[in-house]
Amino acid sequence: MTEQVNVYEAKTQLSRLLERVEAGEEIVIARHGRPVARLVPEQRKVGARRLGGLEGKIRVIGDWHEGDEEIADMILGRELDVSPPG
Repeated sequence: MTEQVNVYEAKTQLSRLLERVEAGEEIVIARHGRPVARLVPEQRKVGARRLGGLEGKIRVIGDWHEGDEEIADMILGRELDVSPPG
């Protein structure tokens, strides 16, 4: 349920309201009983992830990729040959 608060209350209790919003609530701020703004949780955008981002930061022991260079290339972030066969 969305709660509505007036501007004065929003100004004096902003920290508390933000804690509630961080917990998932939505709060409407109203002026003279008319809604003018809505506090909602921030939607974090997930950026594109690049395979091989940990190269040089971790060490893999053994022959974990033996026989499958394509998987090793993807994990290590090496360029793949995507040209059509023939």
